[in-house]
Formats: sequence, C-alpha cells, structure tokens
Amino acid sequence: MSTERTDSPSPGRPPATPSSGAGAPAPSGTASAPSGTASAPAGAVSAPAGAVSAPADGSPAPGPVRRNAPGLALGVVGLGLAEAVHALLPAVPMLTAAVVLGVAAAHVPGVHAFVRGRGRAGLSTAGKRLMRAGIVLLGLKLSVGDVLGLGWATVTMVLGVVLATFFGTWWLGRKLGLPGDQPLLIATGYSICGASAIGAVSGALGKDEDEDEDAGQLAADVATSVALVTLCGTLAIAVLPLLHHPLGLDDVQFGRWVGAGVHDVGQVVATAQTAGPAALGEAVMVKLIRVAMLAPLVAGVAVAHRRRRAHDAAGGPRSAGTRRPAVLPLFVIAFLAMTALRSTGLLPTGVLDAADTAQQLLLAMALFGLGSAVHLPSLARSGARTALLGLASWAVVASVSYAGVLLTT
Repeated sequence: MSTERTDSPSPGRPPATPSSGAGAPAPSGTASAPSGTASAPAGAVSAPAGAVSAPADGSPAPGPVRRNAPGLALGVVGLGLAEAVHALLPAVPMLTAAVVLGVAAAHVPGVHAFVRGRGRAGLSTAGKRLMRAGIVLLGLKLSVGDVLGLGWATVTMVLGVVLATFFGTWWLGRKLGLPGDQPLLIATGYSICGASAIGAVSGALGKDEDEDEDAGQLAADVATSVALVTLCGTLAIAVLPLLHHPLGLDDVQFGRWVGAGVHDVGQVVATAQTAGPAALGEAVMVKLIRVAMLAPLVAGVAVAHRRRRAHDAAGGPRSAGTRRPAVLPLFVIAFLAMTALRSTGLLPTGVLDAADTAQQLLLAMALFGLGSAVHLPSLARSGARTALLGLASWAVVASVSYAGVLLTT
C-alpha cells in the first residue's frame, strides 16, 4: 500500500519524522510527495486506501481477506458481465469478453481509480492464483487412452505443428522487437491452446509479488497476447469452413486440420461443427493432443526462466530473499495429476461437467484481473508489430497443420 511508504515526505531527516509528535501528521498532510509525483490514479484513491490500512497510526495492516476482498468482488462482477456478453453473443468466447471487460474497467472514469487502488490486490490475486487453479482443472479434459488412440503418426504430426509454430512465432517476435514476454506468450497461445496456455506460461515465469514493475508488464503482455490469439481464433471460425472443399479435404481431414490449427478449444468446436459430427470428433481429439503438450512446454519455460535468473544473479551478490522459480511449477504437477485421474475412468460425467464449468469461471475471472492491469497507450506503441506477428503466426500454424494432415491421412 502507498500509505506504508515513509521515504519521501521528509527527505532532509526521514528517521525523525515518524517519531516526533509534531511530525506525526506530516506523511498524510504532505501526500503530494508520494502520490502527486508518481501516479495520478494512486493519488486519487489514497484517502480510501489510508482509511482501510493506516499503518502510520499504529493500527495493524489489513489481512489477506480484507485486502483482497474489494478486487475479488469486482472480479465477480466482471465474471457475471462476461457470461452475459457470451450469452447474448455466442460467437464471443467468455474468456475474450472477460479480458475486454477488464481492460475497460481499467480505463472507465469512476472505476479506474478503484482498479488501480483498493481493488488492485484482489485483481492481482485473481490473475495469478485463480489462473493456476483453472489450469489444474484443464487437466481433466485429457485422457491418455484417448490421445494414444489417434495413433503415433497423428501425435507426431501435432508435435511438429506445435514446435514449428512455437519457435517460429517466438523467433519472429524477437526480430520484430516486441517488448517483454510478448513473443513467448503469443507463441505459446498460438501453438497450444490459446488463453489457457498463455495463463499457464505466465504463471511459470514466477514474478515475485514485490516486483511490481515486472509483474505489471507481464500482466499487460498476457492481456495483449490473449486478445491477439483470440482475435485470430475467432477469424478462423469464419475463414476455415470456406476453405474446406477448395483445399480438397474430406470431413475427417478438415476436422484434424481444425484441431491442429485453431487455438482455443471452444473455437475448434465452433469451426469443426460446420462439417458435421465426424469432423467435430477428430478436431476435438487432435486439439486435446495439443493441450497435452502444455505440461512439457510450461516445464521447459520454467527451466529456461530459472537459468536466466540464475545467470542474471551471477553478475552480483545474491540477496537472501531472492527466490528461484521451481523447475516444475506445482500447478503443472497438479495438471498432470488431474490427467492421470481422468485416465482412470473413475470420474462420473457429472463431476467432469462441473469441473469444466468451474475451469471456465476461474479462467474468466483470472483474465478479467489480468485485463485490468493493461494500459492502452503503452499497448498502442507496439500495435502494428503485434498485429503483424499475430497474422504471420496464424499463417504458419494453418499451413504447417495443413501439410501435416495431408502427410498423415
């Protein structure tokens, strides 16, 4: 909280200010130093925030529940609105609506001050903790037997599509000079399963909660990547069915092409169902093979990130509080455990349906939280390059998957 900082009100003699009776009101009375210079939104909400925590008066700081409740409450409202948008416009995925609503909340007058102030802690918690919980439940969509039932030729084809799309997109993003983790996140979304994969990899990057600047940049990168991947996936719903017969594909081949080349599971279903049940069944199974690649990809990202941080720390003394990201994040282990549980066949259909609903709700609320951290003027500066990368990656995944389908059927 901004009220906890006491380093700027009295630059001449900071130690004496809080201890003297006359100096006690100085930190609150001179709010222009901490809030007027750094961020206007923070200054707009400094009074309510101080009323909640006010550690300068000797009262205890708010606990996790009280600190996170305002932002989580706003996240629930955003979730309800996202569901309403999807119900009114079925072509708009609920996860996409959640991101857009989160971005809007961060810029609408009268709401953005709350988002940047009292609601920030809860929204950040949603973007991190709820995202990981949703990814864990995603593992219940997979069954080892179903994946292997497609045959090793199809599994190998999907693996080739994933690798070509991931490394091709990541390389091009670096060449285009996209900032932060955008190339990595966009590559993940296009190669695996859209917003869910982006959220999983962002969790594996392991930004410490006190790294405010890095965490804020990561949240912006996540929201941008989700929006771009979702846009191209939505376009695929309209474009790919038009290419079904001109490309000489039968229904089974079309289904496999859709499963290998479209990002989000919902978009795969919407695209493949235009060719009938045979295409839909093949598309879903091929898509689930791509989802199965999520765990090894996240593990690889975690290892690479761990090595990078170790290399950066080698240039200077390692502080006692520095944390190293896990080689295999706990939520990825839980994801694999859920896949193993689904493979046993012990879970009834009702449980699987409830888990699927819970997964969608958790991811939507998490993406609302991530969207609320976006600053549109910053995104606009890299808009053309980001759009170019998205279209190029879409062309790569569509062409490579098309070639793979022709070679394996």
